[in-house]
Amino acid sequence: MSDNSECVNSTNGPGYYCKCKQGYDGNPYVDKDQGCKDINECDVSNKKKYPCYGVCNNIPGDYECHCRVGYQWSGEGPKKQECSSKFPLAARLALGITLGFSFLIVAVLFTLMMHQKRKMNEYFKKNGGSVLQKVDNVKIFSKDELKKITKNNSEVLGQGGFGKVYKGTLEDNTTVAVKTSIEVNEARKDDFTNEVIIQSQMMHNNIIKLLGCCLEVDVPMLVYEFAAKGNLQDILHGDANIPLPLGLRLNIAIESAEGLRYMHSSTSRTIRHGDVKPANILLTDKFIPKISDFGTSKLLTVDKDFTMFVVGSMGYIDPVFHKTGHLTQKSDVYSFGVVLLELICRKPTIYGENCSLIIEFQNAYDQENSGRIMFDKEIAKQEDILILEEIGRLAMECLKEKVEERPDMKEVAERLVMLRRSRKCGQGNYSLSPQRCEEITIEGTPKNFGASISARRPEGWQRWTPIWILGRLQAVSLKRPCWRGPARFGTKQ
Repeated sequence: MSDNSECVNSTNGPGYYCKCKQGYDGNPYVDKDQGCKDINECDVSNKKKYPCYGVCNNIPGDYECHCRVGYQWSGEGPKKQECSSKFPLAARLALGITLGFSFLIVAVLFTLMMHQKRKMNEYFKKNGGSVLQKVDNVKIFSKDELKKITKNNSEVLGQGGFGKVYKGTLEDNTTVAVKTSIEVNEARKDDFTNEVIIQSQMMHNNIIKLLGCCLEVDVPMLVYEFAAKGNLQDILHGDANIPLPLGLRLNIAIESAEGLRYMHSSTSRTIRHGDVKPANILLTDKFIPKISDFGTSKLLTVDKDFTMFVVGSMGYIDPVFHKTGHLTQKSDVYSFGVVLLELICRKPTIYGENCSLIIEFQNAYDQENSGRIMFDKEIAKQEDILILEEIGRLAMECLKEKVEERPDMKEVAERLVMLRRSRKCGQGNYSLSPQRCEEITIEGTPKNFGASISARRPEGWQRWTPIWILGRLQAVSLKRPCWRGPARFGTKQ
């Protein structure tokens, strides 16, 4: 008999009956496994007799049926009925909708990114990127790099001439200042690129250094070296009341003058600043002045001296420039003369109750033949009075109405250097005998100070009065010496 068969005794006589076990088929009376053989219930031909509504697996004498992945038993199992999904219809709908929206969002973001990339490329071209990227000493920062440098404009240093100034840090931990430039259009593109190239080539210790720019934004951003002490305006007139001895003030005046002199005469192309004032003289942690913010010069086209829009700060702007729109080097000299007065008086251009520093300083000379009453008490020591008087006279020469009578910045710097030398070498003795002082001076400055500096005093300076400065802008009476004008103005000629 077959090993896979089972037998019972006959009920109606001698003998027995045999049949194959369940799951086997064949002749039960044949020996061993040659008789009853295993039925493959998973075969397609046996599907109706041995149903499976999942995954069928044949085993000896039987078969297994499992639900497919993602499905589960329902009722009596997969041999009897269909398996049910582990995710109900509502969940599948929610999943489908979520995936659909996700795909839509990704598509929209991708479209926006492509649009932003095209827009940044357009800005890059509009701002002269094709020219500036070929300049060796101008680093072009991407928009993402600039965001990383400024930490998404998280720290504001102040307000520049054309927008906010932000503090940033380069990869080498160098601290920088990032500021907004003037908006560039097709007509201004060549001027802007030339301006950036010129600024990048201005290598002078007293001019703020341009490190690079970002052109992938609507208005270009310029990256400059950082001046830790801020601007001279805040140092002179801020609430901190930082001590400023005369020697330090002279150094600031001399080095600022040297920076302007370099701009006027030592570069391949004459540059006029156009907005010289204490707020645009930055100071490092060692109080080294740096000329910054070439404001009004941005309004001038290449190799032109005139602008239709006169922009400047009341109290500093050259009245000739204000009236005619003609910006010259002597316009910067005028503004620097006001800065000199602020340095020795430590008063803003408008102070007290509508008092003008320029008018009050001249009135002091008219009444006392001296500006001593106006000098800052911190530096108005007896041994320094003559030095302060000469600085005041130099300032008034810079403020002369006739442009041709004003000294140039080279002369201004030289005379300030001689005053510093006379103070150091003469211990306050204003009239000195010829001698040599070991001091590094600017190019063209005499090494010997043999003649009295007072010999350089212009004849008839006492008769000069600056009342015309304000009289042309607003009616001013000598009976009302204190006058207040607006802080800033812009006039279209």
